[in-house]
Amino acid sequence: MQRLCVGVRRCCLRRPPPQSLSKSLPRPSPTPAPSDCRRARSFFSLQTQKTGECLPGEFLRRASLGFCRGSRFATGFTPLKPKPLDSIIDIERAKACSPEDLVSVWDDYHLGRGHIGASMKAKLFHLLEQRAISCRYFVLPLWRGSGYTNMFIQVQMPHVLITGLEDYKARGTQASPYLTVTYYKDFAESKDVVLVRGDVVFTSKLSDPEAKWLIETAQSFYLNDGRYKLVERFNKETHEFEFADVLRALDMPSG
Repeated sequence: MQRLCVGVRRCCLRRPPPQSLSKSLPRPSPTPAPSDCRRARSFFSLQTQKTGECLPGEFLRRASLGFCRGSRFATGFTPLKPKPLDSIIDIERAKACSPEDLVSVWDDYHLGRGHIGASMKAKLFHLLEQRAISCRYFVLPLWRGSGYTNMFIQVQMPHVLITGLEDYKARGTQASPYLTVTYYKDFAESKDVVLVRGDVVFTSKLSDPEAKWLIETAQSFYLNDGRYKLVERFNKETHEFEFADVLRALDMPSG
């Protein structure tokens, strides 16, 4: 934050902390308390308002997940109430900041706090939002040393939930997300900026750099036309989907 000018701080920072644009937030504990775990699981407490929808079955059957058409996970989720943006930053002061200053302070504030701060242009967000309507699910490999861990992704804007595929395989709808992502559209029209906040729910499962990579990579599969074809295939043509194609797109070894 030292590189930020005093003028930016004055226009954006919520006092009393002079070095931060945002309210001071407690650093999350490495291991969530039981109540935190229950709240995290509520991300996967699902509604039954879309009864005809199901997860891409062919891939999941091959992964031995045993989903059925009536799976509650397939019908949408009831998220935690998202943290209001005005509880993170001073909205009125942020309005006076340039888009560049707002993005810079937003990113810097989240470093080292168990959160990921990012941003995107409003046009890209709207494309992501549109494409996620019909393609809400995907899988990504997270490379770890000599191999990779498969991660399962559910997009239901303004949220993205990411958990380990093996955890979901074992726990189904009771699986807790490793990472939750929220998109804030408050400045989409005025500054052409959508703020993105990633919350690492279990730091024992996911590091900050891994969470940042997952957010950026998941977005790239929805925003890049070539990669999005794999997302469409996973959701709509599951018999044709090959996980090896995802590995090749990410330049990861398949064997």
